[in-house]
Amino acid sequence: MSVEAISLKAEVVTEIAEKFNNSHSAVVVEYRGLSVADVTVLRRELRAEGVEFKVYKNKLMQRAAEQVGYEALNDQLVGPNAIAFGNDDAVAPARILANFAKDHEALIIKAGVMEGKVLSSDEVKEISSLPGRDGMYSMLLAMMKEPVAKVARVINAVAENKPADGTVVETTEEAA
Repeated sequence: MSVEAISLKAEVVTEIAEKFNNSHSAVVVEYRGLSVADVTVLRRELRAEGVEFKVYKNKLMQRAAEQVGYEALNDQLVGPNAIAFGNDDAVAPARILANFAKDHEALIIKAGVMEGKVLSSDEVKEISSLPGRDGMYSMLLAMMKEPVAKVARVINAVAENKPADGTVVETTEEAA
């Protein structure tokens, strides 16, 4: 093998290692049996969510995984694999790939990486059921809004001289 070929492969390994380090999550899938049209649709869905979907040689992915401490991933890097890197939303790659796999049995989720931990395919599928970033934000806002709304109802009830349960309290003055 020439020096030039070795340096090109080293550059690819460095590129993959940087993607592992800079992404929020990564999911490895086997795509054997998908048509070109199916892969094109999948790439479009992933790109719309800020997910990068790449096909690398397994040996280069194995070397990059070893560089960043994800050696446990190497057992899954056999056969025709692709990897999806979640750059914006950590859940997006798992969610999109799991939804796509429901309709296309040829797509097999093999493993993933999130927050420095290598995940099994079952763990990736479990994570895929979580809402995305926007869904999480709306849930958080709803949780923050409810206590404020309760306080506002109590203050309003006191201002109207009513208990918080909505019953009216009559005030009478007794004459002496």
